[in-house]
Amino acid sequence: MERSLEQEVRKLVTDILEDYKGNRAIDRMEDFLDQPDKDVIINIVNKMLRILFPGYYRDRTYRVYNAASQLSLQIEDVMYYLNREIAKVLKYSSDGTRDSEEITIAFLKKIPSVREYLETDLEAAFDGDPAAASKDEIILSYPGMLAITVYRMAHELHLLSVPLIPRTMTEYAHSVTGIDIHPGATIGKYFFIDHGTGIVVGETTVIGEHVKVYQGVTLGALSTSGGQRLKNKKRHPTIEDYVTIYSNASILGGETVIGRDSVIGGNSFITRSVAAGSRVSIKSQE
Repeated sequence: MERSLEQEVRKLVTDILEDYKGNRAIDRMEDFLDQPDKDVIINIVNKMLRILFPGYYRDRTYRVYNAASQLSLQIEDVMYYLNREIAKVLKYSSDGTRDSEEITIAFLKKIPSVREYLETDLEAAFDGDPAAASKDEIILSYPGMLAITVYRMAHELHLLSVPLIPRTMTEYAHSVTGIDIHPGATIGKYFFIDHGTGIVVGETTVIGEHVKVYQGVTLGALSTSGGQRLKNKKRHPTIEDYVTIYSNASILGGETVIGRDSVIGGNSFITRSVAAGSRVSIKSQE
């Protein structure tokens, strides 16, 4: 029996190695040690959470109780691993001559700015949800807050034209929270996601300040049948300040603008612009 299993394993190895010779995208094996590491990128996200929220996310491996020393260790860790991963992904960039260390430092310098935005997001969540017992509860348990936090850091890397890593970060948050925010989206301060499951925010979406979005909302493209020909074109809507979008609404198209102070009712399907101060709801469904 053992001999038979051994033979089967050898045959499987031979067959699969032969299958690798198909010259398809999934067959690539060269330079596999120089490929970006998804697990390392996720680890960077978790280390960044400890830097952004020092009193909430803790690393028990550090035996240093001085805040300055601990922060120094955490930043050194992020700098080392992020620099290494950025160096790997620059081959996907149109300008592969850029210095990964300079990009890493530029990103880390954005931490105070990211934290400034996160404070407003936290305030919007607390003010907008009477079920929230405390801001601590929001930071530690709200999936919307986690998704926004990961988006905020990924967006800064996106602005630095870092390939692949920002999308890996937000897709990790997507897998954990059910909230899909593309790192290319532009989102203003005081952004609140309530409940959150099933939300999709497309790459060229522009969201103003004090916007509140409920579960199941899609801010998407009107059509993606053009494929790669649509790259770098405005495909997703613009949501102006003080807009509330209720559950399962779909707002589609790059020319679609939801005007300031509008309220979009649940299950609405919108492909045209809405004037400021509008109230949109479904009266009869076809």
